[in-house]
Amino acid sequence: MNRLNRDQMAARVARDIPEGAYVNLGIGLPTKVANYLPAEREIFLQSENGLLGMGPAPAPGEEDWELINAGKQAVTLLTGGCFFHHADSFAMMRGGHLDICVLGAFQVSTTGDLANWHTGAPDAIPAVGGAMDLAIGAKQTFVMMELLTKQGESKLVEECTYPLTGLGCVSRVYTDLAVFDVGPDGASVIEMVEGLTIEELQRVTGLNLNFSKSVEAA
Repeated sequence: MNRLNRDQMAARVARDIPEGAYVNLGIGLPTKVANYLPAEREIFLQSENGLLGMGPAPAPGEEDWELINAGKQAVTLLTGGCFFHHADSFAMMRGGHLDICVLGAFQVSTTGDLANWHTGAPDAIPAVGGAMDLAIGAKQTFVMMELLTKQGESKLVEECTYPLTGLGCVSRVYTDLAVFDVGPDGASVIEMVEGLTIEELQRVTGLNLNFSKSVEAA
């Protein structure tokens, strides 16, 4: 079956970020979204280490290693951008001043619970960072992840089995196979990759999914 690559996933998330939004891009895969935000659409990217007004990644050889995001990746700063104390950054995150955060995940439940800091494995390194603050502080939490693990298990689940980051905080999940809305009414498929059938998606997730009229028509 066709799958979106990571850059295509990032471009798909970028399409849904509106003009004027204040957005935090989580460590890892979500940082790619910055490279696909249209220059003509004014969007304010925040990083939890104390940046506001980040731009796309710098060209190779043009990195300024004193200007990094929370994942220690070199970033650019747009005109008017600024940097500030870590505590002020977390006050921004916890105070409801962010419109959207985009996070990675180990699991997301159909009702929007998020598990993204620890798998519970004895040799795993816990890494919650600011994810809990973002998940409950942002007005909307988007998750960007591959739908299946390397073992072929769905990361979109009926109930999370890993330690939770937040309850009912996720509203939309972007994956390499489909885009889902999640919440109290369960998971609804709003978009699928070309060539994927409803039956195949039900099979690989093992879930009782709802499908939008546009998906059913396709």
